[in-house]
Amino acid sequence: MKISEKMMTKGDFPFEIKIGFKKLIDQYEVLASSDNEIIAQKAKSILGYAKEDPRIVDGFDTIEQLLEQKGLVNKITEDLFTSVLEYNEIKFATLPFQEIVLKSTQRYKNIIDAAGSDYVPTIQNFDENHYYIMGCSIILNLYYGYNLDFRRPFYYEIPDGSGLNKTYRIIYNGDFIEIEKTKNAIDITDEDLAELLDNFGNIEIWKEKFPSQSWIFKGFVLASLIDVTADYSISSFKTFLLKQDALEPALTKDIEGIYQKIFGLPELRVGFADFNEDDNTFERLLYKDIKSYILDGMKSQVSREALCDTSYYTLFKKNEYYCISDTERYHKLYPDNVLYKKLLDQGIKSAILAAVVQDGKVIGLLELVSYHPRRLNSINANKLKDVMPFLEDAVIRAKEAKENELELIIQEECTSIHKSVHWKFRKEAKRYLAAMSQNNPVYFREAVFEDVYPLYGQMDIKGSSNARNSATVLDLKHQLTRIESIITSIARVEKLPIYDQINFRIKKYLDDLLEELQVDSERQVLNFLQAEVIPLFTHLRKKDKEFKVLIDQYYEEVDESSGLIYKHRKDYDETVMMINKRMAAILDKKQIEAQKMYPHYYERYKTDGVEHNLYIGESITQKNSFHKVYLYNLRLWQLQAMCEMENEYYKLKEHMAVELDVASMILVFNGSLSLRFRMDEKRFDVDGTYNARYEVVKKRVDKANVKGTEERATQAGKITIIYSQEEDEMEYRRYIGFLQTIHQLDDDLEVLELEDLQGVTGLKALRVSLLYSKGKEDSKEYYTYEDLVESINE
Repeated sequence: MKISEKMMTKGDFPFEIKIGFKKLIDQYEVLASSDNEIIAQKAKSILGYAKEDPRIVDGFDTIEQLLEQKGLVNKITEDLFTSVLEYNEIKFATLPFQEIVLKSTQRYKNIIDAAGSDYVPTIQNFDENHYYIMGCSIILNLYYGYNLDFRRPFYYEIPDGSGLNKTYRIIYNGDFIEIEKTKNAIDITDEDLAELLDNFGNIEIWKEKFPSQSWIFKGFVLASLIDVTADYSISSFKTFLLKQDALEPALTKDIEGIYQKIFGLPELRVGFADFNEDDNTFERLLYKDIKSYILDGMKSQVSREALCDTSYYTLFKKNEYYCISDTERYHKLYPDNVLYKKLLDQGIKSAILAAVVQDGKVIGLLELVSYHPRRLNSINANKLKDVMPFLEDAVIRAKEAKENELELIIQEECTSIHKSVHWKFRKEAKRYLAAMSQNNPVYFREAVFEDVYPLYGQMDIKGSSNARNSATVLDLKHQLTRIESIITSIARVEKLPIYDQINFRIKKYLDDLLEELQVDSERQVLNFLQAEVIPLFTHLRKKDKEFKVLIDQYYEEVDESSGLIYKHRKDYDETVMMINKRMAAILDKKQIEAQKMYPHYYERYKTDGVEHNLYIGESITQKNSFHKVYLYNLRLWQLQAMCEMENEYYKLKEHMAVELDVASMILVFNGSLSLRFRMDEKRFDVDGTYNARYEVVKKRVDKANVKGTEERATQAGKITIIYSQEEDEMEYRRYIGFLQTIHQLDDDLEVLELEDLQGVTGLKALRVSLLYSKGKEDSKEYYTYEDLVESINE
């Protein structure tokens, strides 16, 4: 190692360095008086050597001077480097935080020689400022006696013979150090210390308090190295994962280097495949920057096809590591094993596969491979136990971020999607995201579900338009009457003809409202208020205190945003909202139970009432398990659910501000159809011209009349089932019969023919009265609709 002959420091330093052995000689002087004759004799011989050159105690000024007495120094320091531990300990004598080596063990020399002739040991993350401040810390602790903890771990990165960097922690022994002041040294006060403690990173303050070479360092330090490659690599691994961008996670060559250190194998390679539980496939969506040796260039592969039976069972059922110590040997034993052949074709001679698990489920596969046999095996696989928990956390975070990204794509392209069909949109989103990541032109394809059976039902608020109009008329009449009363009172005080003219116009509006509410009646009244009444009231409020009181009382009833009194319409709107929220909540709750019976698509809408769509079929569930019995079961469930909603509605009715009725209807479609998600409209729609007839019927059927009459097919207190095929009638007769036996439906079943609608002919209906219960579950009493209405009115 080349060392400057004059410079004892590697830069600016608070010390003038003298390499001396006084503290070591002092210990031998104590040992010279030992009762142990051998120890005493050895100590005396060392003291004799020290007398041969006073610089042994006083200190050498240069390395050149020290080298002149190398033999003498070796004799004095012999006990510090015992020959028995020469090849075990990694130890050397040096100066503080420097690369100068005064003496070392043979093992240290071997490590440095293996690193190469150009290698110079350098403390990691340690710059000139840290070097200077650490020198100052020695003075504060050893000379002034401050117990300041400046300690931090110091490391060397030293390449071994294979080129793999190994990490060694440096442990310094400062027992052989003396500190002396020079005339240039500044006395450190408690105030100075306080300033230094608050400014560790300000090198100028430290240099001000400790000028360069203003103190004398006499002695040397002993340094020992400990191989901490594994621990340091695990720490680096954790740091690497913590720095990962959750939105753009990466397993780069850096992570490969860390695993190489952990296993001590410079040729080790790292692969990764994430597992898609929906499709039961391995794929490369999560970490695109690292290859998968299991997939071997493929974008995805079914897990059972990518693995052999034994490896699949070990990874997926036992969640244990699967180790292949000699691929070539195992392939000869089991030539039909797809996994061994796949690895061998890539030149892989040994491998460890480790499942990344979350809540007992595999979410990814870590692949460690080597191009040499037996380098990876079931013994060194245990090293993974220290790092897998951190990898699992990182993969979970990355998968959650990727899930959020997929959901964002689905939301942007498709808005909200029911969970029963979510899998299909996730699959398309993955394809879309993979293409985008490779900068390929891509669009989000429409999702089509073939051969599904539709179910439709609605609970409609009867006469909702008339009820809304009636509420509007009542509000307008009340507001105009209030204004008329105020104008009449003011006219008694101020007899102006204009007041009579305003009241005349008010009476005209009131007369019009008595006849019929026109489309623009509300707008006409509002224009009248804004043009004439509001400016007049503004003027009169300022003119007279009594007028102000009357007008302020009026404004207390007026809605500020619209300028209109909104009492009866508010009651109506709140009643409709209460009905919709309650009925929708019941349907949503019942749906949870229905999904457990068999998964199906479900959506509902709140308008003037609640309507819902159900679709059931093989293409929705993604599993080969559909049978028509599940369709029949869902139809019966729908009929029962609507009976329960009717019951809940009439329990709610007596608490309503506005008396409203509902009518329930189910539409039966004989046969299956195709369901397509329209990307432009962000909604599901039936696919094909023939199937479109179903949508036409849905939109028009609730307005259908019984044939030859003006009577609507849907009526309050009854449930109407509309169909076109005789087999549907027979099916629903069975359901109705069952619900009659459990007192949900009455015995007055009607079979009706309906008037033809535009584009729709041949419709029929089953209509039956509902039975309502007001009692407790264990002692029910059943009522017809008429009984309940009479009870409420009483």
